[in-house]
Amino acid sequence: MRFDFETMLERHGMDALAVDSIGGAVDFAKTPDAPKEGFDAIPMWVADMNFATAPSIPRALIRRAEHPAYGYFLPSEEYYDSIIRWHENRNQVSGLAPEHIGYENGVLGCVASALQAFTAPGERFLLHSPTYIGFTHVLEDNGRTAELSPLVKDEEGIWRMDYEDMERRIKENHIHFAVFCSPHNPCGRVWERREIEQAMEIFRKYDVIVVSDEIWSDIILEGSRHIPTQSVSEDARMRTIAVYAPSKTFNLAGLVGSYHIVYNSWLRDRLTRQSLCCHYNDMNVLSMHALIGAYSDEGSEWADELCHVLSGNIFYAYDFICENFPGVEVMRPQGTYMMFLHCEEYCKKTGRSIDEVIKAGWDVGVAWQQGAPFHDPWAIRINFAVPFSWTVKAMNRLKDYVFIDKSFAHSTL
Repeated sequence: MRFDFETMLERHGMDALAVDSIGGAVDFAKTPDAPKEGFDAIPMWVADMNFATAPSIPRALIRRAEHPAYGYFLPSEEYYDSIIRWHENRNQVSGLAPEHIGYENGVLGCVASALQAFTAPGERFLLHSPTYIGFTHVLEDNGRTAELSPLVKDEEGIWRMDYEDMERRIKENHIHFAVFCSPHNPCGRVWERREIEQAMEIFRKYDVIVVSDEIWSDIILEGSRHIPTQSVSEDARMRTIAVYAPSKTFNLAGLVGSYHIVYNSWLRDRLTRQSLCCHYNDMNVLSMHALIGAYSDEGSEWADELCHVLSGNIFYAYDFICENFPGVEVMRPQGTYMMFLHCEEYCKKTGRSIDEVIKAGWDVGVAWQQGAPFHDPWAIRINFAVPFSWTVKAMNRLKDYVFIDKSFAHSTL
C-alpha cells in the first residue's frame, strides 16, 4: 500500500474537535466523557477521520500559501476542470459544465438556502429517518418541519425506503421539497439504481424538488457502487440539487468547501440568489487549492486505498459485533465509515439503559456517539475511520467491558 493508514495521527492541540472536546462540551451534541484512568481515548464519534490526508493536498496548499498575497479572487478554470474530471472518472458523469457547478459554504448551507428558496416557514418537507443530525438543526433553525419517513429493514436486515409511506406523507402534507441522503448517513446504505428510480418517480409525480446530499459518495465500500441521483432519469437530472464536497473523503471539513451541481437553470438561479443573500457564501482561496489537490490523480489513488482500508475495518467490526455483542442489531454498511448499532433488545433483556451502555463505552475510551439525535433512541453511531489496530482495540474493549452479558442469543442482521 502506497499511503499510510496504519499510524494513528496525533491530533491533540491541532484544532481537532474529535479529540480535544472529549470530556468537554460542544453546542450541537453531547460530547463523550473522558475515559477512566488506564484507558486512552479512541475518537469514534465526530464524522471525520484519524488519517493524514492525501499528500497532494498539503502540497497544493503550501504551494499557494508560499505566494504572499491572498486577495480577492475568482474560481479558476482548474477548479472547475478538477470537479468535472472527478465526476467523469469516478461516477461516469457526462455533460457536466462549469455553469452547473456552484460553491457552497457546506452541504448544510446549501440545504438552508434551498429551504429558503423553495419552501415557506412552517412548511413540511420529506426526510428519511434515522436522520443525520445536521438536517435536524437546519430545519429547526429555518422554521421548517420535517415529515419523517422511516427506513425499514427487509428480511435480510438491509435498510430500505418505504415508498408507500413516502407517497402517503407527501400527499397528505402537500409536500414539494425533500432531502435525500445518498449514501445514507447514519445507516450506511448505498442505494441501488432501481431504489433511486422509484423514489424519484414519486418525487416527479408530486412535483417535489430534491436536495440530494452526496457528500459521502466517494466513500463506497467494496462490493457497492454509488449512483448519482441526477443520473437515473432526465427528470431526476432537472429536479435535483446535488451537493458534494471533498471534506468527508479527504478530511477537509475545517477548510470549508462544498459545491452544488444543478442542471436546471430555474432551480440554479433561485438557489444561487438565496445563497448570496447572506453575502458570505464565498470560497476561501486555500479551500479551492485543497480541492484541486484532492481531485488529482494522486488524490484519486489515495481515495481508492482509503476505501479498501475502511472496508477492512467495517467488515471486521461487523463480523465481530455479530459474534460477540448479544442483542445488538447492525447492518453491514455499504458506504461511509460510520456504523449504526441498534441496542434495544440488549438493553431490554439486560435491564441497562442506552445511556448506561454509551457511558460504559466512554469509560473505557471508546468515544462513540449517542443515536437519539438521529431519531433512534436505542442507537449508537460509531466511526471506523481509524487504523485497523485501533478498530481491533475498540472492539475488544467493548467485548470485555460493555457487552458482557452472554445470557441470551444475540441478534445479527
